[in-house]
Parts: sequence; structure tokens; C-alpha cells
Amino acid sequence: MNIGTIILLVLTIITLAISFKKDKEKTISSLLISKGRFLNTAGEILGILALIGLFLAFIPENMIKTVLGGSSVLLSTIYGAIIGTITIIPAFIAFPLSASLVKSGAHLIAISAFITTLTMVGFATMSIEIDQFGKRFTFVRNTLSFIIALIIALGMGVIL
Repeated sequence: MNIGTIILLVLTIITLAISFKKDKEKTISSLLISKGRFLNTAGEILGILALIGLFLAFIPENMIKTVLGGSSVLLSTIYGAIIGTITIIPAFIAFPLSASLVKSGAHLIAISAFITTLTMVGFATMSIEIDQFGKRFTFVRNTLSFIIALIIALGMGVIL
């Protein structure tokens, strides 16, 4: 454990003791609610790890290196952006998946494009957006979002 973790644990224990002293019933009720939420989150995290494991088991590492980590960083970035555009997964799954992809040989810029388009471009939800906002708005927003996502990814490449 690092010092930051130890400090947070000590502060948590102190504030829990203060809360317990102030109102025992509310503290116990809060702890029970927290326990339930923790168990729900733990199940989701285990599911995420299982999904990432399955993904990495079915897609060979050399394919990841070829598509997202190839010799052309620009082409890999465009592939990452396209994959992010058509994929519909929550960000809390995308981040650990992205870390695994980088470990498998993907370029950071391609992963930046993947995550950015995943959150900014809504290809999978386009029909709903067209119904709500119209074709022109949806097309312009998604096109601009895709271009801006590529710019952000390339900017991340400069920073990293």
C-alpha cells in the first residue's frame, strides 16, 4: 500500500467513527446501503474483467498489433476511430479494455481515437438521434465529432 491509500483509509476510519458517535442508526443504515452498492459494483467489475478476457482470447494479439499498432500510426488511428464509432460499450469497460489493447501492441494514439469516438460519435444510436433532432443535425454533429475526435487523438500523441 502506498502512503496515499493509508491516509485515505485512516481518514475514512476517523470519519466513520465520528459519524457512528453522532448517529449510530444512520451510520449503520449508510453502511448497509454502501455494502449493497459495493456488491453490485464488484459484480460489474468481475463481468468487465471476464468480457475483456474473452475479447482478448478471441482476437489474436497479432491482429491487434496489425490493426491498431501497425507501422502507419495515422492508419491505426483511423482504424481506432472507426472501431470506436461503431462500438457501443460503456466507458468503464472501454478504459480497462484500452489498457489491455495497449499492452497487446496498439498505439496510444489509436486507443485515444477509439475512446474519443466511442464517447463522442453515436453511429449505433444514430436512428434515435435522427428521430429526435433530424438527419442534418445528426450528420453534422457526428461528422464534426469524428473529426474533432481525430484531432484530440493526434493531440494526445503529441502530449504523450
